[in-house]
Amino acid sequence: MTATTGFQIVEAQPKHAAFVAWVILTAFRSHLERGFWDFMRPGTDEEILRYLEALTTTKAVHWAQLPLFIIAEVDGEPAAALSGYFEEEHGGMRLGDGIAEVAEGTGQKPDPEGVKRALTVLNVAPEHVPGAWIIEDVATRPEFRRRGLVDALLQEIMERGRKRGATVSDIGVFIGNDSAQKAYEKVGYVVVGEKRHPEFEAVYKSPGVRALRRAI
Repeated sequence: MTATTGFQIVEAQPKHAAFVAWVILTAFRSHLERGFWDFMRPGTDEEILRYLEALTTTKAVHWAQLPLFIIAEVDGEPAAALSGYFEEEHGGMRLGDGIAEVAEGTGQKPDPEGVKRALTVLNVAPEHVPGAWIIEDVATRPEFRRRGLVDALLQEIMERGRKRGATVSDIGVFIGNDSAQKAYEKVGYVVVGEKRHPEFEAVYKSPGVRALRRAI
């Protein structure tokens, strides 16, 4: 646990599962009308959040798991969070294992047609150099924005990647989310490429994804 002025950074615990579910949903919506999980698991926000909460607590290893997250708490209340991981350990198609576990345990299954639409994101997925420490699922509750929480979380998560041997960190942003891109550039990330695809744009209403990287 790391204490800073006005807030503290803590490891995600089971009690944070509902908040982390909100973070994942919010991060993937970005500035868009609908995001990845709106297509994968159509329904009300409450239904999608219940699904994501179950997904964060699976035994199966994947990039949406609760233990990958750190959280900034203000007066004991979760205010912002993000995750960090290596592609080799938690990335790629490992998410399918978590989805299968949720389906077996709760009966909640992704919508097949929605999955096809959601997976158009693979056309613009950033390419990571071997051993890159990937930052994902960054979100702050509106009432806690502009307090430096994300900056502090980024520094903490990069330090964790450094301790595990990473020398570079990657993060992706949807093209058009200028505020997020500027926030990452502020702490040293630079654009190293972008991918655009018409199928992705037809579904998500964004041209594609920009990849940013920095040394750590």
